[in-house]
Parts: sequence; C-alpha cells; structure tokens
Amino acid sequence: MVTERQALRTVALCLVLVAAVKLLLSEYRTERKQKLTIMDPGSFWHQGPKVKEAVTVHKSEVMNSFFNWAQKPEVPEPPVEKGADTAPLETSKGPARIVHLDLKGAAPKVKYMKQIFPLFSSLGADGVLLEYEDMFPYHGNLTILRSPYAYSMEDIEEIKSLAKLNKLELIPLVQVFGHLEFVLKHERYFHLREVRAFPNSLNPHHPGSVALVKDMVSQVMDCHPDARWFHMGADEVRGLGESQDSKNWLHSNKGDVGKMFLNHAVSLARFITERRSGVRVILWDDMLRKISPATIKESGLQDLASPTIWNYLKKMDTDGIGMLISRYHEAGFKGVWFASAFKGGTGIDQRWTPLDYQLQNHLSWIKVMNSMTKYPSITLHGILLTGWQRFEHHTVLCELLPVGIPSLAMCLQSLKHGAFDEKAKMEAHHILGCNIKVEKDICEGSGAFSGSQIYHMVFYIHTNLQKEVEALMKHYHIKGGFSRYHRKYNFANPRIIGFFQGRLKKLLDKWETYIENFRMEMDGIYFPDTVEEWMEENVNANMDLLRENARDAERILKLNGQPKSLKTL
Repeated sequence: MVTERQALRTVALCLVLVAAVKLLLSEYRTERKQKLTIMDPGSFWHQGPKVKEAVTVHKSEVMNSFFNWAQKPEVPEPPVEKGADTAPLETSKGPARIVHLDLKGAAPKVKYMKQIFPLFSSLGADGVLLEYEDMFPYHGNLTILRSPYAYSMEDIEEIKSLAKLNKLELIPLVQVFGHLEFVLKHERYFHLREVRAFPNSLNPHHPGSVALVKDMVSQVMDCHPDARWFHMGADEVRGLGESQDSKNWLHSNKGDVGKMFLNHAVSLARFITERRSGVRVILWDDMLRKISPATIKESGLQDLASPTIWNYLKKMDTDGIGMLISRYHEAGFKGVWFASAFKGGTGIDQRWTPLDYQLQNHLSWIKVMNSMTKYPSITLHGILLTGWQRFEHHTVLCELLPVGIPSLAMCLQSLKHGAFDEKAKMEAHHILGCNIKVEKDICEGSGAFSGSQIYHMVFYIHTNLQKEVEALMKHYHIKGGFSRYHRKYNFANPRIIGFFQGRLKKLLDKWETYIENFRMEMDGIYFPDTVEEWMEENVNANMDLLRENARDAERILKLNGQPKSLKTL
C-alpha cells in the first residue's frame, strides 16, 4: 500500500512538473512574440533592426502613401540595457516633420525649450533642425564667433537630452558658403569674403576658407555625435564669382559658376560624411536650380547629400516644384527634402503671423507630396517647417516664436491629417487650449501653451499701441495748440493743455504698466539683447512720443502762457 501511494505521488509530481514546464514555455513564446512584434526593421531615423518603444501610432487621415500610418496596439516596452542605443524614435510613418529653430535672432533660453519640445512632439513633429549661427559655444580660434549670450556646452547637452526625452531627432545646421555674415563681419575674416565690401559669402578659393568652415563643422559635429543628418546650408551665396580669385578660376573654367559652387559644396559634403560614417548631409537647393543635372552628376554631389527644395509662398508653383524633383532625379539624387514656412517667410519685419498665408503654403506642399508617387525612385525624407527669425544676420527680427506657435500647430496638424479639417482643428485646440481662426489670424481663447502670454500681449500691442497713440496725437487741441513747434519754443496756452493732459497721462500710465508686464514675460524666455531689440523696433517709438508729450505738457504748463523761448533740457 505504501509503495502504491509513493508511486501515485511520484506520477502526480511528474504531471505537475510537466504542466509547469509547458506553462513556462508558453509564457516564453508569448514574451518572445511580443518582443518580435515591436521590432522595427529600420526606417528613416534608424538603420537595421532596433527595439521600438511602445507607442500608439495615429490612424491614417491623409490621402497619399507618405502619410499612411498604421494604428498599432500598445505593447509592453522591452527592457533596454544600460548604455544601449536609445536614439530618438520616429513618431510617424512616411516623411519626417522637422521644426526649424532659427537661432540667429531671438534665441530662446533653454528653459523655454524644456517647455516647447513636448509641445512640438504632441503636435506631430519628429525632430528639430537647430540653425545655431552665433549661439553655438565655439571655442579655440572660433571663440570670436560666439554671441555674448551663446549657449554653453552644458546647455547643448540639456537640449540634446530634452530632444531625446521627447522623441525628437536633432539635426544641426551650420552654414558653409553663403549666409556667413556672423563670421565674415569680424575683421579677422575680412580677407575670406567673396566680395570685400560685403560679409555675405565665403571666397571658396582662399586656402583659409575651407579650413575655417571645416573647423566650425567639426566643433558642431563633435557636440552632436548621435546626429544622423547634418545640414550644411549653402543657400543664397551672394556675389559668387565676383572676387579676383573667382574671376581667375572662371577664366580657366569656361565661366562655369555652377561648377565652382559644386566644387566647394562637394568638398564640404565629403568632409562631413568622411568625418563620421553614416551621417547624411542636407543642403538648401536654390543654388542647384540653374545647374544642369549632368553637371551635378559629374560633381558627385548626389552621392553625398540630399537637396532641400524650399518654397514659402502662399500660391506656390507646384508644377515648378515637380520640375525640380525631376531634375534632381535626373541628376542622380536618391532622396530629397521639402521646406515650408510656419513663420518668418513673409515680411522682413513681420510682427504677427498671417495664418492663411502659412496654411496655403502647407496645403500646396501636401499637393506636391501627393504627387510623389510619380517619382518612385526618389525618396522624400521629410519636410522642414522653417521658422525664420531674421532674413539674415543684419536684418530685424521677424515674428517671435510664441507668436508663431498657433501657426506651427496648424501647419503640423495639416501635414498630419492632409488638411486643416475639423479633426485637425479639434486636435490643435485640445493641445493649445485656444481655437485657431484662420480668417481672423488669431487663436481665440486664453491658450494653455507655453508662451501664450507673450502671444496675447504681442497681439494687443500689435493691434492697439500705435493706433491709440496716433488717435491721441490727432486730438484737436494737440494738433492745433501743442505741435512740435509749440513744444520746441515752450509756447502754449495752459487752457489748451488742460483739454488733453489728463487723457495723455492716463494713456501713458496704462501703457507703462502694460509694457512693464510684457517685459517681464519676455525676460522669462529671451536674453536681454532680444528684449531690447524687440522693444526698440515695436514699442519705444510710440512710448517715447507719449513720454515726451507728457513731460513737455507738464513743463510748459508751469510757464503760464509766457512768450516763446527755445526749449531747454
């Protein structure tokens, strides 16, 4: 009996062990299957297999294959070993949507980037194009290039961490040919100018030119060791061919300015790709537009870089863009980028972003994207949503970044959904906390996005300050009895001054308080030079007029209508 019991126990134990083994094997297969489910075979941002973080990809709302995203179920995030590759993950299928930050004017403090990078990501951006200009912490012989408010190396590290945290790919941009005003303005580099009198462009033949830009590129690349793309600018090379060195070269090369441009561009593109294996180069395309595909192909540029076709117009010639795509395909380029504008692409001193203008620009680009199936052998890598802050180094500021945020939201949502339809509007409203009214050029409501206070305060200044000051200056008694002539000679009737002095003081007090509050908001986002410049360009003239009239009224009132005398300080 004991032996039978022992035998039964042994059998039962074996059955339990077999069941346990089956259960473990089943869990292992399930876990392995889940892990395989979240393996991505490689895409725009990554090469080769990689582990993809658990995300819910948005459903397709767009009419073309470039915005055909698949809805995926959320799955557990697999463990990532410490030190493993945790490069930013694309959040959309198809062409990447990259937000351009132009730092050559009104560069925001890093603490503001901490607030807007999550906003960019939630709006549908996949990355950020950082056009550093003089905000990069150049060192050594290049220290002179730094702005007094340039970011520190610690700031750059924080920016990189913020981008990674918010799944945003960082693409650095360093100009290597044109738009080098921030470099060539320094007397040390005058001899490298293509046109001696102008700081715009580099003389490509001077031996110091290539060494200079290679040093600049190297410092930025060293600071961005994980960058998969590097933008080398190379647009609007003003005056190319005008230096004596260039004229000598052209004389010996059949006057081919295009080939001269390509020689320099290829030299820098090759330097970038050889300096770090796997880095892909981007350049603006405008200098390529008049160069024959055969000449481009002969240069080898097509094997080193991808052109960015840019157009910021409201009514864009989409057929013309198609011709450019065909030309670049003929030249041998395997991929292209597009570039739109969400701000900074209209007036050189634009203060308020025209929403319909920017929307129509993006709808035109969507039309071009829809046509890309006609070019199956050329890849659309993505679209750069440019947000220009100056037209060039020496010009005034365009719209501030917080002012352009509703436009950016509108443009990103339009690209995401294929149009700025009701779903796009609702999503933008949910994220921003205000309703975008394209026809009114405004986002109505208090707004929950970072910088919304500046957005609303700039709007109030934009629509009211000058209008209210001009209305006061047209006051019957100011025009007739307190003109510049009267103030110059301290000659006015106290009775006339009494008719407008109270109104003048009330308006001045109102705006002094408002501008002080506005300045405090600006100080939270921008460095002192930006605050001063914006105030000087948009506020001070009107405020100074109010202050001068108030001071003169108080002084002349005390003279009790005496005879004319020259104004004294």
